Amino acid sequence: MKIWLDDLRDTPAGYTRAYCVEDAKALIEDCERRGEAVEAIDLDYDLGMYEMYGGKGIRLLEWLHERGTHYPCEVHSTHYFGRPEMERYIWWNWV
Repeated sequence: MKIWLDDLRDTPAGYTRAYCVEDAKALIEDCERRGEAVEAIDLDYDLGMYEMYGGKGIRLLEWLHERGTHYPCEVHSTHYFGRPEMERYIWWNWV
């Protein structure tokens, strides 16, 4: 499964949509229970009104790192400080 975490942008073909961090966590846990691969996670930083359900996109990265599940992650956010913050987090914790 490929997961697209974003509150506004259209979901690209081949991705499953999550509007908030909690939805993305549920998708990941469901994949793991079924033995399905998490092929990619593509994240936005600012999730607008959906932030009440788990916070900004970086919270998903922190959760993944805490559990030791370093799935392939990309950042598609255009947020001026959120994007580099998430990219640094991936760089320091996934490499």
